[in-house]
Amino acid sequence: MSFGGDLVTFDLFDLLAWVMGRKKSGLLQMGRLSTKKRFAFFQSTVQWSGSNDPRETIGQALVREGLIGEEALFRALLKQETDKRRLGEILVGDKLLTEEQLMQALRANAEAHLHELFLWPDGRFDFDDAQVSPSSPSDLRIDLKPVLEEGRRRRELWRHLRQRFPSGEITFKISGDSSSIGDPVLRQVVDLAGRGKTLAAISLEARRSEYATTLLVATLCDDGVLSMDKVKEGAPETDPVGIITSALAQAETLLKEARFDAAREAYEQVLAVDGVNQAAKKGLIAVAEARQMAKAAKRIPLDKVPCLRITAVALASQQFDPHEGFVLSRINGQWDVRSILKLCPIPEEETLLIFSRLVDRGVIDLG
Repeated sequence: MSFGGDLVTFDLFDLLAWVMGRKKSGLLQMGRLSTKKRFAFFQSTVQWSGSNDPRETIGQALVREGLIGEEALFRALLKQETDKRRLGEILVGDKLLTEEQLMQALRANAEAHLHELFLWPDGRFDFDDAQVSPSSPSDLRIDLKPVLEEGRRRRELWRHLRQRFPSGEITFKISGDSSSIGDPVLRQVVDLAGRGKTLAAISLEARRSEYATTLLVATLCDDGVLSMDKVKEGAPETDPVGIITSALAQAETLLKEARFDAAREAYEQVLAVDGVNQAAKKGLIAVAEARQMAKAAKRIPLDKVPCLRITAVALASQQFDPHEGFVLSRINGQWDVRSILKLCPIPEEETLLIFSRLVDRGVIDLG
């Protein structure tokens, strides 16, 4: 059975109570503005969750909890590009996390995804019990009963917080002495507020839900450190996921079209909204690499015949990576660059870059 509806007319409590009461299995998809979340259920327990909100990735959850650093996360994400493995598998394999730490973080992150749904004023849901994932040892097995209880508590507290802070577009000013704040979480919030960031922007950059961020801001206001300043009308952080998703898609299209300057600007636009966005950071690296490859492609004429400039003994004394070694093994003084490109299993742009490096190192010459 598959059905969907609007959260305004079909409350989330009723939906999850129905899943729990009937021990349903299937895929639940939730959407509000540009934010999309997915939850897989097996006999009413949550197996796994996913979200396109950059605050809710497992990588940022691990950074937020102090289990790994931003630099370690970025290196793992770059490795994921080539390894095509799950992020958690890479981090455990590199001994940056234990299996137990990873499972605890995945479970806590999935619960956070669910808790945030109770605060949505509107949205769309679709449940499909035809899409059932079989139970496996990696299932999170999250019981819905405590989730519903916590959701009820948060919804009531959120109602009071929203009366006090009615908009995510509110900015703050530092009205008291903040020098004694030692807690790094509160310190970060104060620093972002001092830079004129809105409540929604603080939430995004601090990688915390709007609920958690508002609680921190309320504490700082109660302590006299912060006070509300003004509402920043039309702030882009109202739907940050939409802005980020759109800008990333535009940047990827521009990169494919080799419009490198425009692609770089689009990635920088993402970072202006979300200063720690990993996809945008990787994108800037991709732009630099693509630009370098494009220069190499122009520099290496396809009809030229590469020849070795050094002896076999000198060649053996130098260090080459496997791809460079493969290209060198195909240089026989007879085949031109175009012919070697056809024989190489390596992408053409990368092979041309290898030719460029070998020319610069004085290893080959183009006759």
